[in-house]
Amino acid sequence: MTGAAGPAPRDEPCPAPAPPEGLRAHSAALRSHAERLRRAAGDLRWQGPGGDAFRAEVASLADRCATAAGGLDLAAAQLARPGPRAGARGRRRRTG
Repeated sequence: MTGAAGPAPRDEPCPAPAPPEGLRAHSAALRSHAERLRRAAGDLRWQGPGGDAFRAEVASLADRCATAAGGLDLAAAQLARPGPRAGARGRRRRTG
């Protein structure tokens, strides 16, 4: 067993971004990943059915990343909007 120490603890925690900004940052990262995946699939020199199938899978993954990014953008916009929010805390009970 080695005595390797991990990173030193921080005195002050890093402040987390506000929820909408954090979602937008994750969305941007997903869009960047999607673009990199598309570029890599286009640059792939593997030919034949196996290469075509691999490119299709990578393209599908890139599409899923882009779709998730759109969902995060939508969630960020909803969080940034003032006023009551839908959900368990925003619902009112019907009386009578």
